[in-house]
Amino acid sequence: MKLAGKVALITGGSRGIGRAIVEKFASEGAKVAFTYNSSESEALELARATGAYAIRCSQNSPEEISSAVETIYKEFSSIDILVNNAGITKDGFLMMMPQSAWDDVIATNLTGAFYWTKLVSKKMYAKRAGSIIFISSVSGIAGVGGQANYAASKGGLCALARSVAAELGAKGIRSNAICPGFIDTAMTAKLPRDVVAKQKANIPLGRFGKPEEVAETALFLASDASSYITGQTIVIDGGLTGCA
Repeated sequence: MKLAGKVALITGGSRGIGRAIVEKFASEGAKVAFTYNSSESEALELARATGAYAIRCSQNSPEEISSAVETIYKEFSSIDILVNNAGITKDGFLMMMPQSAWDDVIATNLTGAFYWTKLVSKKMYAKRAGSIIFISSVSGIAGVGGQANYAASKGGLCALARSVAAELGAKGIRSNAICPGFIDTAMTAKLPRDVVAKQKANIPLGRFGKPEEVAETALFLASDASSYITGQTIVIDGGLTGCA
């Protein structure tokens, strides 16, 4: 039970990578709270299955985020782990990208994580301990055509993770980023078959990753096993970027 006695908050926890992290952390003894926005039936089913605490919250609302943090803190009296996972995509080529697509992705993926981190780190500061994890993407490292907004938001998360580590390390708060590559989720399930085949051919391990594999890395960064690791970006992409 690597997280026994700890309280974890995962944003965007009802689906995909977030869901896998909720399940993994709960199985390792953590008291888990997670946010969702639109997928209520999935969120409530996950809460019943894991015993986690589900709370509806808009990633774009500072007021809702503040209220959610206070609600979770009152429920559990602590927040020891924060996983900034919530995110969206609105892909399109830069020259044709509407301003709204840029604004929505940056607001949700990057600014939302700023709100959560600002508020939760204040709770961690009082205890002089905590682990903050940002779920970024290899798009934030390598850049991807047609994803200027998404890549900018995810690259920003890596930079934010390093800055938080520099600011809060002396207070016992660690901050790291995880950059998944192609992972088998609802998002990649929408890709055309020829695109999937081409991408898998470029991955040394020859397959897409599993949400559970990202969750295992999140578990490591959340646990005391990584007590001397902060300000780092860990890539989970089957060798795609490292061997390019």
